[in-house]
Amino acid sequence: MKGKYWSAATLAVAASLFVPIAAAHNLGAHGAGFASGVAHPLAGMDHILAMIAVGLWAAQLGGRAYWSVPLAFVGMMVVGTVFAMAGLALPAVEPGIAASVLILGLVIAFSVRLSTPLGMLLVGVFALFHGHAHGTELPQAASAALYGLGMLLATIGLHATGLGAGILFQRAAVLLRIGGAMIAAAGAMMWGGL
Repeated sequence: MKGKYWSAATLAVAASLFVPIAAAHNLGAHGAGFASGVAHPLAGMDHILAMIAVGLWAAQLGGRAYWSVPLAFVGMMVVGTVFAMAGLALPAVEPGIAASVLILGLVIAFSVRLSTPLGMLLVGVFALFHGHAHGTELPQAASAALYGLGMLLATIGLHATGLGAGILFQRAAVLLRIGGAMIAAAGAMMWGGL
């Protein structure tokens, strides 16, 4: 069983290594494509913290949540992005994003154990706000398909980073909980800045 967790942790950390490299690319004068989509979720600390928190919490929940909780986030983020691109309004997007950082940090800090379906629902609701923000910020000159693919891969990389860290620190649960408290504190500051 230990080999399985180390393999998953190694894969998660390896998958996240592409993120800083891709962040170095600029939009350029002629539009935004794949590299710009990868870089976009990395441009805001709110998105980074929430997406890493999803992975950390999935690791805390364990079992089927390893893949289903992050997948729920990714799927609903796509829905939120499509809503924004279609011109459908979503109320309180910025407060929803700040709340996602705060609440996800708190569920990690207090090691909240929800069933996997409820965990998927919680992160899915938050993902709508993140996706809507991404869709609203989509550059006019972007290749929507390539940009969206890059954005999804960056999101998956951030989830994998959180999941890998969560798996690595499962035996030191206090470190995970401290990390959650720090994420929640950042969310509280974001909330206070609205």
